[in-house]
Amino acid sequence: MTADTKTPLEHVNDVLAQLKEMRHYAKNNVEALTTQWLLFDGELKKLKQAGPIEALMTRQSELHDALNEQIAALDELAATLRPPPEEA
Repeated sequence: MTADTKTPLEHVNDVLAQLKEMRHYAKNNVEALTTQWLLFDGELKKLKQAGPIEALMTRQSELHDALNEQIAALDELAATLRPPPEEA
């Protein structure tokens, strides 16, 4: 099926799938960065690099939260676009 022949629901589902994949990687990035932070917190402070790393962690967390919000909104939209179940 080409992009021209997709229904609005199919487009929303495609975007949802991509956002969920992005959320997965964002979560993994936050976890990996946090692990590194915990291992080297003292050294980063000595090197005056703690602040920039904290800022990156905060921004990555904000991205993860924004992805969750958008996924929830698109899930609701997809529910409204689904055709009603056919009666037997």
